[in-house]
Amino acid sequence: MKLTADRVAAERDWIAARADRVVPVINVVRDDLGEIFDTDVDPVTEAQYHEEVDAVFADGDLAVNVAAMTAILRDLDVEGDYPGFVVDEVLGRELAGTIAGTQPLRTLGEATFHYADLQVHGDPEENAGVDDLEAALAAGFQERIPGWNWTERESPFALE
Repeated sequence: MKLTADRVAAERDWIAARADRVVPVINVVRDDLGEIFDTDVDPVTEAQYHEEVDAVFADGDLAVNVAAMTAILRDLDVEGDYPGFVVDEVLGRELAGTIAGTQPLRTLGEATFHYADLQVHGDPEENAGVDDLEAALAAGFQERIPGWNWTERESPFALE
């Protein structure tokens, strides 16, 4: 695979165009986890998703890595799917963490990927990696977008 600025832009456009599929997954995950952890979590809009896609791709070093993993997952298909289960899970988890950002959001993005992956069932005509890609986008971007109470407060561990 060769990545150019044009290819990075094309992958960004593909990610942005998936808002209608990714944002509903984000909101299901937030609703479910909010209930599990007994907290209110704000829903995400397509506008917020697009804003964060733009933020990720404004950082060139981050953009090229997100684009590469996206391209691999979009193209990944294994006959019978199950033999490829591990590789699409590894790539999906890594993509979710990369999009989510620095710690602790990175680890939360990776963990949330596995939950989001249970919510996404790809189209039979799509390659096997696409549903893991959508789960990764949902998990990573949901961590970046405000709405979790614990991220909107001063940390009790910050030192002055």
